[in-house]
Amino acid sequence: MKHYLDFEKPILDLQRKLEELKQHPETRSLGLSFEEEIGHIEAKIEETRRHVFTNLTAWQRVQLARHPRRPFAMDYARTTFTDFSELHGDRLFSDDRALIAGLATLGSHKVMLIGTQKGRDTKENILRNFGSAHPEGYRKALRLMRLADKFGLPIITLIDTAGAYPGVGAEERHIAEAIAVNLREMMLLSVPVISVVIGEGGSGGALGIGVADRVLILENAYYSVISPEGCAAILWKDRGAAPKAAEALKITAKDLLELKLVDEIVPEPFGGAHNNPLLIAQTLRDHLIRNLESLKELGATLRLRTRYEKFRSFGHFVESNSA
Repeated sequence: MKHYLDFEKPILDLQRKLEELKQHPETRSLGLSFEEEIGHIEAKIEETRRHVFTNLTAWQRVQLARHPRRPFAMDYARTTFTDFSELHGDRLFSDDRALIAGLATLGSHKVMLIGTQKGRDTKENILRNFGSAHPEGYRKALRLMRLADKFGLPIITLIDTAGAYPGVGAEERHIAEAIAVNLREMMLLSVPVISVVIGEGGSGGALGIGVADRVLILENAYYSVISPEGCAAILWKDRGAAPKAAEALKITAKDLLELKLVDEIVPEPFGGAHNNPLLIAQTLRDHLIRNLESLKELGATLRLRTRYEKFRSFGHFVESNSA
């Protein structure tokens, strides 16, 4: 079953009209031909689609990043990567199903793959906690990152979360501490680390597996310290102001690249990653292999220094006196 977003309604209306025209009962019985009209509508659909998707607002890109049919981390584990073998547990409390991790192959490279995972339906979303990891999820990730570092395996993380789980249980098990330790320890890993924002990149929940030599982002993904709705609730006291907040936050891939908060944009198929999952899987594979091979050439010492300088350079701003 297809899912259409609000801004796709003009395309949907034209597609419905086209289907009605193709199935018109009088077409054959009366010997009528609607081929010219069908061709005109098909051209109009293509023109409308191109206009919509080449002029997306920040909020519309957020909606695409949250599209229920968008490929998730486990989808890429099966398509972009091969031989994925999932590993479980943090050896301290439990196994967090909101965060997947395991050994995989990327082209000719053996890697450790880690990613936040959402669900497709209510049952799976409950299992995956809607992609919001608990402390044990980040501790599982760190356990396996240290394992990868020990055996010289590059680490690739796939980020797709609205944020870490903010519940009482997570606070009792020290969610902030778990994320903070990950930030520190990821900065010290000697192996190449690549992070990719494949959908939502929300707050510390994303950054907890996002300290990397290279940070890539899919064209319609977003990366932000807070969700547009959360920002709108704080600044405008109205979650309905989320579109305005999305523009102000500068959270789109293009904005983030200009601000040098990400290193590369991975282009998506026209209309979003969900329209051609196999194509985006291949595109992501190519980007990952190219970046991984260039990182391997740097050597551990240079990688560590470059990684440190990269994150230390964030957060520059200019003050102006408005008298």
